[in-house]
Amino acid sequence: MTPVDPTRSPLRADFMLLLVTLLAAAGWIFSKEALAGMPPLLFIGTRFLMAGGILALFALASLRRLSLADWRLAAGVGLIFSGAIALWVFGLHHSRHLGESAFINSLGILLVPVVARLMFGDRPPSSTWIALPVALIGFALLSLNAGFRIETSQWLMVGAAAGFSLLINTNARVVRRVPALPLTAIQLVVVGLMLTLASLPIEPWPAELSATTLGWLAASVLFASTLRFFLQVHAQGLTTPSHAAVILMLEAVWTALMAAWWFEESMTLLQLTGCSLIFTALLINRWYWVRRLFKRR
Repeated sequence: MTPVDPTRSPLRADFMLLLVTLLAAAGWIFSKEALAGMPPLLFIGTRFLMAGGILALFALASLRRLSLADWRLAAGVGLIFSGAIALWVFGLHHSRHLGESAFINSLGILLVPVVARLMFGDRPPSSTWIALPVALIGFALLSLNAGFRIETSQWLMVGAAAGFSLLINTNARVVRRVPALPLTAIQLVVVGLMLTLASLPIEPWPAELSATTLGWLAASVLFASTLRFFLQVHAQGLTTPSHAAVILMLEAVWTALMAAWWFEESMTLLQLTGCSLIFTALLINRWYWVRRLFKRR
């Protein structure tokens, strides 16, 4: 398979990925507010099913042109997505600090080259092996903040990070064969169906939803899902997984800033140090691409 030329549309891809990080960060706020009125799996299943349905309306012509093999590939990535986002929403549900959870979740970017090596035979840069211990120290400091134990939300976010690292790698490859719009629509519908069905036997469904909850759900559907994931999948088709990961690192930073503003969150010294080490590890891991990014500017 011919690799993507990262210089084909560099500015376009960078701008879209930057917008993706802002939409993703806002999605943490939207989702946390919506979870106050909905159980986790019902919320995330409904959110993705509606978002996928909206995208499918715009992708009808493209969906008809897909082969059976293309449908299987897209649905397979959707199953990976289902597992990762289920862990994420449970982690968010239990989280007491969105900024901290966002930085833990960003470990998925650090794991992208490791997964690429294990699953696809790619050789990660030597900086990866320097960055991993730094990130582990940062995560250890976050667990120390809870009194020498790892909280449930932290474990769940680590699992979600591993799932998202696999998702980034598979998406970057599948999008070379399946156009971004139908691919995203299929993925979101698969996630929505899987998690809504999973919610039925294990979660109590509310008799009615307040206008406030419906508003946060709508924001999650339209901005944090429909627009965000289409832009992300499309942008990943214009660049390489490693280059995309450099910009996607900013999601945790924006989330921490938005949470500080919206929920008036603050960080202890241990939390701040742990998050800083995780972000430093991300920069170390992507230093070659960071230098290329600035040299190209």
